[in-house]
Amino acid sequence: MMSADNHTGFYPVTYILTGIPGTEKSHFCIAIPFCLMYIVTLFGNSLLLFIILTERSLHEPMYVFVSMLATVDLLLSTTTVPKMLAVFWFREGEISFAACLTQMFFIHVSFLAESAILLAMAFDRYVAFCDPLRYTIILTKSVIGKMGLAIVTRGFCFIFPLIFLVKQLKFCRTNLLPHTYCNYMVISRLACDDITVNLWYGVAMAILVIGSDIVLIAVSYVLILRAVFLLPSKEDARLKALHTCCSHVCVILMFYVPAVFSSLAHQFGHIIPGYIVNLLANLYVLIPPMLNPIIYGVTTKEILKRVINVFYRCWSRSSMLS
Repeated sequence: MMSADNHTGFYPVTYILTGIPGTEKSHFCIAIPFCLMYIVTLFGNSLLLFIILTERSLHEPMYVFVSMLATVDLLLSTTTVPKMLAVFWFREGEISFAACLTQMFFIHVSFLAESAILLAMAFDRYVAFCDPLRYTIILTKSVIGKMGLAIVTRGFCFIFPLIFLVKQLKFCRTNLLPHTYCNYMVISRLACDDITVNLWYGVAMAILVIGSDIVLIAVSYVLILRAVFLLPSKEDARLKALHTCCSHVCVILMFYVPAVFSSLAHQFGHIIPGYIVNLLANLYVLIPPMLNPIIYGVTTKEILKRVINVFYRCWSRSSMLS
């Protein structure tokens, strides 16, 4: 840990993640459900990826986007949770400045990538319901590949400047981070420099990128619902369409609601207790990656059928061996 006074700035060699302020005595117990959620996340998303990659019948645009979502969820949770558990259980909160910036980069890139994937999935459903005859013509393998590249490029271009903004800051208060992972706003607030540019860049990115994603997703689903209710009186087709849309909407709400509340909590941190702000930030990186594969596994018949087949084959083999 580096010392500093109120007049001179320094560049921290390391940060110390302190966990959730005000809940130190409960850290060990808090970590248990976090660990269980992480295990479910790893198992669920890995199983989802395995099924989609090995089943040729699932090599369709919708399932490709689901596999992208599972990959990003694995990246987000693996970037944050192991260090989080080390802080809670072993008080191993020390993290180098470079490692902290790397973690911050991947967390925020994952967030933008997931938002873009949800937008791509909304577009996929829009084409499927509103222009089904041209679905295979519009969403070719080449187009999906370009969309994937655009998702990665967009996240990189918007988040990479954050590293330079943080590296320009001088820190004169402390290198104790009151958090379980390296968050851009939490790091910036430790600086003794004026962080107006940092704040406005974060706000502008949220409005221009996340805000536009939310608006476009909402427009897509309004058009989808309009197309669904304009279908001839075929109740089965209408129910199937609504069922598919509901699973996507649930995933979208699970992702954006905690993220928006977490962002607002950081902006109004002086009003909301610190432990609530921190818990919201933790839930935003834990709950969506855990529940996404469960929702798609339960609500998508094709995936559910193959999950059951995988478990049945495993059970049959174990029975034969015994």
